[in-house]
Amino acid sequence: MKHKTYLAVDAGASSGRLMAGHFDGEKLQIEEIYRFENGPVDIAGTLYWNLPSLWTHIKTGLQIAGAKFGSSIVSAGVDTWGVDFGFLGKDGQLLANPVCYRDARTDGIMEKAFQKVSRRTIFQQTGLQFMQFNSLYQLLAMQQNQSPLLDVAGTFLMMPDLFHYLLSGEKSNELTNASTTQFYDPTAGNWATSMLKSFGLPTGFLQPVSPAGTILGFLRKELAETTGLTSAKVILPGSHDTASAVLSVPAKPDATWAYISLGTWALMGIESPNPLINSTVEELNFTNEGGVAGTTRILKNITGMWLLQECRRVWNEHRTEPLSWDDITALTESAAPLRSFINPDHRDFLTPTDMPKAVAEFCRRSGQPVPENEGAVLRCALDSIAMKFRHVLEMCEKITDTWIETVHIVGGGTKNKLLCQAAANACRRRVVAGPVEATAAGNIMMQAIALGDAADISEARQIIQKSFEVTEYLPQNPAEWHDAYERFLKSS
Repeated sequence: MKHKTYLAVDAGASSGRLMAGHFDGEKLQIEEIYRFENGPVDIAGTLYWNLPSLWTHIKTGLQIAGAKFGSSIVSAGVDTWGVDFGFLGKDGQLLANPVCYRDARTDGIMEKAFQKVSRRTIFQQTGLQFMQFNSLYQLLAMQQNQSPLLDVAGTFLMMPDLFHYLLSGEKSNELTNASTTQFYDPTAGNWATSMLKSFGLPTGFLQPVSPAGTILGFLRKELAETTGLTSAKVILPGSHDTASAVLSVPAKPDATWAYISLGTWALMGIESPNPLINSTVEELNFTNEGGVAGTTRILKNITGMWLLQECRRVWNEHRTEPLSWDDITALTESAAPLRSFINPDHRDFLTPTDMPKAVAEFCRRSGQPVPENEGAVLRCALDSIAMKFRHVLEMCEKITDTWIETVHIVGGGTKNKLLCQAAANACRRRVVAGPVEATAAGNIMMQAIALGDAADISEARQIIQKSFEVTEYLPQNPAEWHDAYERFLKSS
């Protein structure tokens, strides 16, 4: 086939990139075009995403890509994190900046929600893991606060839907991100509107749910002219970044495997041909999220690199020479392993002002040795994340009644070799780490599938296997880690 270039806008909660994927029909090469910072902005006590700034960065990246590659660019697609959303008015204008999922407005909302609609009913209709920042509870917080947006909103769009609208002018709710709301019914394949009505929430602003691979059309005329991308189509990838990352898992077709998409969050689970909505999944608080090509991601959210990121941020506020990520790794390696553990998903670690202090306090309350320096804090966090991986792996095996032989870790977190090795040690399984740019690769290959340049996700995974290196980690000191696992369970 003719050489083609696809653009992936991969926007994360802490940073974003615009990546070019060059595909010759055999191998995929990925090139970073533009990178930008992201993060919530506190305005009068509410955490907002700065959508105008993000859009400006995306346009800048498109202009750079257009100047560099021109007519060879055939399409573009956006992936972001889940649960967050914005509203358009009936005239198509943005009504307000989206609120960040870490905002405190959803504190205590779940308990109030269950007084109207039972927890069991919500799970049976949505199959989703219960987390206070799910879109459902954000809407209920708006209802409780009598937000006028619910009355005037014309269109509900998740974060990537907003960007696809700005790119193409077309309004759509892409399935993989819609499935993170906790008001999408994966069995019916549509919105759980009856449940929303039970809460007294409006539903008229919801769009039809569109699958990954949907071609929305070309760039808006004025955008195409200013960027030079006059022939680029806008294509929906798996717009939830984990859906795109899972597409990139270089798994063998006949293997039993679990995945971890490792970044600020660690999304760990299995790929299933169908939703699994039963008492075991409900009891273990797993989630059914839409995948690409009709698959379902049965997974659990785990706090990932956020713990290390926040420790680094706090320490760097008081240093003239900022700690690099190599410094963070060196400090972690300098500390003794398996001394103290935290529960990475405890609410103490959701939005602390001082993450190192929060880690130390948790250890003190649970009667464990208190980390005495930076390295010990980092080691405690890293070991705890790895132990949480084992805990969730055991849950995956319980759900599927299958022994899982390989754990695939994909995404930027694979650069932390110490954590990848710790995952192998804790899980006592072979760990395959890579590709690093899993989300961008999955985004791009979904565009290629939509344009007929790859047949399906099976072929896309074969292409990714040929295109990117992976690193294998085998368990070390399994008995020591097994003994420590019991201490982790007691402490968390």
